[in-house]
Amino acid sequence: MGHSELTGELIPRHLNVRVIAKDNLETFLGGLREFGEVFGPVEKERGAYIYAQLTDVKNVVQDAQRTVLPPKKYLYPQKEELFRFSTQEGYRKPESVDKGRKILFGVHPCDIHGLSILDKVFAGRYHEPRYFDRRDNLIIIGMNCLPDERCFCYSMGTDWVEKGFDLFLTELEDSYFVKIGTSCGEDLVHAQAELFRPVTDEDIQLYKERVNERNKMFVNRVELANLPQILELEYESEVWEELGRKCLSCGACSAVCPTCYCYEVYDVLDLNVETGSRIRRWDACLFKDFAKVAGGHNFREERSTRVKHRFYHKQVTFVEEFGRPSCVGCGRCVTQCPAGINLIDVFKEIRGEKVVHKSAR
Repeated sequence: MGHSELTGELIPRHLNVRVIAKDNLETFLGGLREFGEVFGPVEKERGAYIYAQLTDVKNVVQDAQRTVLPPKKYLYPQKEELFRFSTQEGYRKPESVDKGRKILFGVHPCDIHGLSILDKVFAGRYHEPRYFDRRDNLIIIGMNCLPDERCFCYSMGTDWVEKGFDLFLTELEDSYFVKIGTSCGEDLVHAQAELFRPVTDEDIQLYKERVNERNKMFVNRVELANLPQILELEYESEVWEELGRKCLSCGACSAVCPTCYCYEVYDVLDLNVETGSRIRRWDACLFKDFAKVAGGHNFREERSTRVKHRFYHKQVTFVEEFGRPSCVGCGRCVTQCPAGINLIDVFKEIRGEKVVHKSAR
């Protein structure tokens, strides 16, 4: 049995699915404002989508492909003040992290997996309370998507998700199959119960057909068997030198990655030279000075070593620590790389497969 915080009713577990007509979705999104600020994918420019606050729910793009930045930006801001300091008072923390409840609509399965990976990282050795303050106030409404030529989430096992969401929508024909994942999700449905209907046998059959059809649409396959071991054996491969000559060290792949979490910390002095702020902002292991230490030594001065480090961290060292790769196969790095580096092609080359190079853009 599940418990609804809003109504106090006990709900049979077998009733954790509903159906909502597509025509009712905008009404549903509008009603969610009673629970918090609503965000979802909107089109910034042709073919480019971003998560933004839905001041007008008509702007939401229900069939949006991957957004430019992943949803991690709502939990782990690109730039954040950690504390203020002064010569008179020492240091003081900001009043508080924004703990307002946010509802994030249209989160794809790979991005939900990405959030679960960040959960593990920030709950680890160095617990990050700011992240979890925001995480506890984030409602996730996931949505199924159709793969394009850059997706390889099927190979990474992130094309589907069974947890990590409050509601999850799968498109049928003129409606959505809605899976309720939490008691909060039950509250969202109960609050606008008139917009939903029970699931029928026809809905279930159509749901299974759509899932099977989607599985056949993936054109990219990445062979993960023994990949960490193969990477270790190919540590001195010429592939890394080739990638080093091609890579621009711009850090675009890290910026758009759902699971990259490296940052730098620096101080900003006010004009009076007596007060200032300590700032944290996203960093990237591909930047030239990322591995530079006191005294000026740089452990990864060559671009080839920085590119190699990023691949090995994702597919080897992260697996050793957390039991899975930190890549979720969303295709953002392939989409955004100005040099046209394709992660899938890199893995194929490392495995000794012949690759016909094509631009990723």
